[in-house]
Amino acid sequence: MDEAEMLTASTVNSVVRSDLGRVRAGSSRCPGRFRSNWLVDPASGVYSSYIPSPTSIAADPALTSHGVRQAEELATHLSTLDPPIEAVYSSPFYRCLQTVDPFVRQQQQQQHHHRLDRRGSAASSRIRLEHGIREWFGVAPFQHPTPAPPQLLSDLFPAVDSGYQSAAVPAERGETLAQLQERVATTLRVLIRRSDAEGVRAVVVCTHAAVVIVMGRVLTACVPVTVDAQDFHAYTCGLTVFRRHHHHHHHDSHPVEAAESLIGGWRCVLDSDCSFLSGGQERGWKFSGDESFPGTESDSHGHGQHKL
Repeated sequence: MDEAEMLTASTVNSVVRSDLGRVRAGSSRCPGRFRSNWLVDPASGVYSSYIPSPTSIAADPALTSHGVRQAEELATHLSTLDPPIEAVYSSPFYRCLQTVDPFVRQQQQQQHHHRLDRRGSAASSRIRLEHGIREWFGVAPFQHPTPAPPQLLSDLFPAVDSGYQSAAVPAERGETLAQLQERVATTLRVLIRRSDAEGVRAVVVCTHAAVVIVMGRVLTACVPVTVDAQDFHAYTCGLTVFRRHHHHHHHDSHPVEAAESLIGGWRCVLDSDCSFLSGGQERGWKFSGDESFPGTESDSHGHGQHKL
């Protein structure tokens, strides 16, 4: 396809099409969603939370009631977009799936009543679990939490596509910022190639704040001098839309000398848009450093805010 969009939603959701959009999930802190919080002992690596998670994983909280309302407002908005969303990718963490699930259920209802026509496709009623857009954890001397197994997630969210294979998987002991960028770039290349092969014009990617920001840098090939520079935004349930330049494809997206961790050839047409949310912009997040834990080679940076 000559033109494509990717939409991303923070703290957890995103869309890719001739325009690429992403959404962040929210009500705790997520680009895109409100969720309950968790704690981690930096010495032992033990994660804990005060509110039980539906998956029994401390770092895998559900959305708050406000976050659920945001997800419903997002679903209504996504259903009005043109070109319509034709594929859905989500981080396997519960809060991301909970953010994008209302939209997918709407698509299923439309299919059931034979009203989909040009407003979507069968793929938009399934959720592809993509580990390559999973939460970012800093480098640590211990293993970070991983999402619940696919079978449990399929039980909790019947729309999960059990046959989908992820493009990438994060390191169990965390990543440096450079490794995060490489992971996101690898994943996006696969998603863009797959979308081109399937003839998909627009996809939504539901992911986390850190990934939303890095996606913007990778797709536009615009990386700030300092990591904490304010470039791309990530509000809870905010919708970011990227559009590929006309006649521009992934295999010719940047000069030979450009870094492998950049793609280029895309422009951001909406930056964490929250105009469709009744509460507007809430709980924005930004990088504050490498976020590595003590006992690692990369622990010289501060441990600012925790991520979504």
